Amino acid sequence: MDRSIGKLFFIGIPGPEIDAQTRELLQRVRPGGVCLFARNIRSAEQVNELLLGLRETVSPQIMLSVDQEGGTVDRLRRIIEPFPAADKIRNAEDAREHGALIGRALRLLGFNMNFAPVVDVATDERRANNNGLRGRSFGNSAEEVVVLAGTFIHAMQAEGIAGCLKHFPGLAAATVDSHEELPVVPIGVEEFESIDLNPFRRLITDFDVQFVMIAHAVYPELALQERDRNGRLLPSSLGSLVVNKLLREECGFTGVAITDDLLMGAITREYGLPEACLMAINAGEDMLAICSEPELIVRSFDRLAEAFKNGELSRAHFDASIERIDRIASSLAEPIKFDESEFDELSAKVVDFKARLQ
Repeated sequence: MDRSIGKLFFIGIPGPEIDAQTRELLQRVRPGGVCLFARNIRSAEQVNELLLGLRETVSPQIMLSVDQEGGTVDRLRRIIEPFPAADKIRNAEDAREHGALIGRALRLLGFNMNFAPVVDVATDERRANNNGLRGRSFGNSAEEVVVLAGTFIHAMQAEGIAGCLKHFPGLAAATVDSHEELPVVPIGVEEFESIDLNPFRRLITDFDVQFVMIAHAVYPELALQERDRNGRLLPSSLGSLVVNKLLREECGFTGVAITDDLLMGAITREYGLPEACLMAINAGEDMLAICSEPELIVRSFDRLAEAFKNGELSRAHFDASIERIDRIASSLAEPIKFDESEFDELSAKVVDFKARLQ
């Protein structure tokens, strides 16, 4: 078995420390990345120690991320003043400060990337959609998203935290939450190209974007929509036309493509997790996000190892993914010394920042 298989996994861990169960999981899989959630976060010092422990247990070049958007998706709210939501950011100056504050906080804690910004375009008409994105998008037009999200990611990356555009190729027109079921995005080519795809294409071209997260959704009106072997509409995260043709060929993306969490209802209702992992890698995804359930993570790892041995796993896709993962991982920022006083000062700066947004 190729020990690099674990690098394809971006996983969640059970708790706030590396206990025996977690250590066994990490040493078995050797994941390429770990994402922290609220269950992993107790104090700033504890998070810093946990992240240092993950580097020591797995690899100094492991990707260490979190969903730190602000607003409803703010994993650090227990340990620092809660950050404002993206829809509270009105101009480039505020977007720059927002990105810089989040970037510095994450860098001090020991992270090297962030699953942000959301670049789904929530127009005035789409804001009423119950799709789990309310308040999480910058602006209300493709142009505003490009300016605000672009300024945000540039400022955050200047602090040493790599950003991740999500949710490619656009989820804001969906009317259901992919955490619960598979969204249908019933838009035509003109709307898709001018609104949804527009920010991804431009941000990938104009900024040093290293990560893109692929949505779980179907787009029945678009030529990129595929069907699975049973004739069902195939989720975008499992489709080669979305990942290889649209993202890589048409948008020119050369970084790491990551699935959204494969434990979401959009995937688990139709596909078993281990098989979905194999489908995603063969479709051209580089990394598989599995945010909980250690037993399922191990089963999925074992399934890919089996597929590698028997030829079900595309060796060309595997080799290309490992090259991209290694290249990007080696470019991520090194950890710095945790400074509790500076972290407290950052919390006060967030208070002032939010007051100026009112």
